[in-house]
Amino acid sequence: MAPLTRMRAPLSCPTDLMATYYAQRASAGLNISEATPISPQGVGYPATPGIYNDTQVSAWKKITAAVHAKNGHIFMQLWHVGRISHPDFHNGELPVAPSAIAPKGNAITPTGIQAFVTPRALETDEIPSIIEDYKTAASNALEAGFDGIEIHSANGYLLDEFLRDGTNKRTDSYGGSVENRARFLLEVTEALISVCGANRVGIRLSPSGTFNDMSDSNPEAIFVYLLKQLNPLGLAYVHIVDALEGDIRHGAKVISLEILRAAYNGTLIVCGGYDQVRAEDAIAKGLADAVAFGQLYIANPDLAERFKLNAPLNTPDTSSFYGGTEKGYTDYPSLGE
Repeated sequence: MAPLTRMRAPLSCPTDLMATYYAQRASAGLNISEATPISPQGVGYPATPGIYNDTQVSAWKKITAAVHAKNGHIFMQLWHVGRISHPDFHNGELPVAPSAIAPKGNAITPTGIQAFVTPRALETDEIPSIIEDYKTAASNALEAGFDGIEIHSANGYLLDEFLRDGTNKRTDSYGGSVENRARFLLEVTEALISVCGANRVGIRLSPSGTFNDMSDSNPEAIFVYLLKQLNPLGLAYVHIVDALEGDIRHGAKVISLEILRAAYNGTLIVCGGYDQVRAEDAIAKGLADAVAFGQLYIANPDLAERFKLNAPLNTPDTSSFYGGTEKGYTDYPSLGE
């Protein structure tokens, strides 16, 4: 199951309803949690659960226990939104980013929709403290019972912002060349390997993504370089978000899955609007080792069983994806219900 932000965690703390939701989907084999901020600075959406205090760790333990009771596995996706935030989340302080470049679009804040602001460029000497935040969050995730962690370096959030030259105009050791732009993510990855072990660390990337106003002059160069740097680390997996229709509509420079597969020799998970036929085809062709499903898992808690039986699928209700209660969250029927 792909990571799916659902914004159902008031006060940034997981709930018992969330335990029901994840347990219903435990037969996915590997559940990847919703994106989870590593620190208050990393928050950019209302009602998203964190992993930076003891109360949150205790609440997450109910969720991991519920998944494990159903013989499932669950990784936590660690998140820092970077510039995709708003001063309303930070006591009036600016969000942080590699460079002071405002994204187009609007932030979802506790007081409603507001235009994104120009973020503050991180100082070079601030980066080690964010890496420490990642390490603390990973340690907290393990304490909470997660089987591993996924580094969220996709979809226009902080680590992705450092990778792309559309958002990274730095002139220090974290900007300019592909080696420099990949440095932050690689340092985070090595730090989290030291906490979790490489076999409990995955990374999510969106090489062709334009979401959150992202761009790069030569995405193939940065992502092929990055994947080759990841090869010797022995990670659990790399998780690639394929180009979506919206990315193509917004002028994405699409990198083929064939190129990414050739660059990375470890376990590769892909996602992005797959159905069963397309997923089985990608695996049969050797383009991926596994496929993650998002919206289909929202609507079908027993998706794996339905695929096995070629059973009909429930239709996702897009109006209930974000926020709310059990409607559109834990009330989708499984087979036989």
